[in-house]
Amino acid sequence: MFSFFEKKRYLADQLKGLVDIHNHILPGIDDGAKNADESLALIKGLGEFGIERFIATPHIMNHYFENTNDSIVAAYEHLKPTISVMENTPKISLAAEHMIDDNFEHLLEQDAIMPMGKEHLLVEMSYLQPPINFDQAIAKVQQKGLFPILAHPERYNFLHGHYHKYVKMKQDGIRFQLNLLSIGGYYGKGVQKTAFKLIEDGYIDFVGTDTHHMGHVEGLKKVTLPEKQITEINKLVNKTIELFY
Repeated sequence: MFSFFEKKRYLADQLKGLVDIHNHILPGIDDGAKNADESLALIKGLGEFGIERFIATPHIMNHYFENTNDSIVAAYEHLKPTISVMENTPKISLAAEHMIDDNFEHLLEQDAIMPMGKEHLLVEMSYLQPPINFDQAIAKVQQKGLFPILAHPERYNFLHGHYHKYVKMKQDGIRFQLNLLSIGGYYGKGVQKTAFKLIEDGYIDFVGTDTHHMGHVEGLKKVTLPEKQITEINKLVNKTIELFY
């Protein structure tokens, strides 16, 4: 078990070189940055940690954020002039965070999805309850030759009392992306506890910031961890860099 009585270090000091594979930095297309100026502030804020490569992942969510390849590219094109004047221009690739909802399988069938590179697809669930088509949807992702990455598994409170379901997901080939704010208690103690349990059991594959606004950047600045936890996080940071750089 992790001990909370060790000398602590700042998480932000461990993030240099991280490829942030989950964020909402594109302007005006979801619940993240509202405009290019906010995008710039987020990018600069994360840049202070040494994060200069991003895979932008705006929501694709039926009835709420009905983004497409075209709308995501357009948001990036709108942002480009703003970031082009930065001293160290960030490298931004485009993908999406796909809600597994009643339209998700249709998007899969139409190839209307935004994978990370050629092999990974970032997916999420509602925080209220699991989708009834979860297993079927995951199977269809895999049938397309993609590895499903479940965003922030530690944040689904309905799973906290059913840890065996995490085990089954891993057995089914689902990869897990941890939100770095979770380990600092930003989303609550239950999420934090589950995050550490998933790390200890070796179930977390990648990390990301899931940054939506400057409050998230400020939250990351405050996270401190004992040395043992820092060691485990460094492994995950390096694994994320190795695969997505």
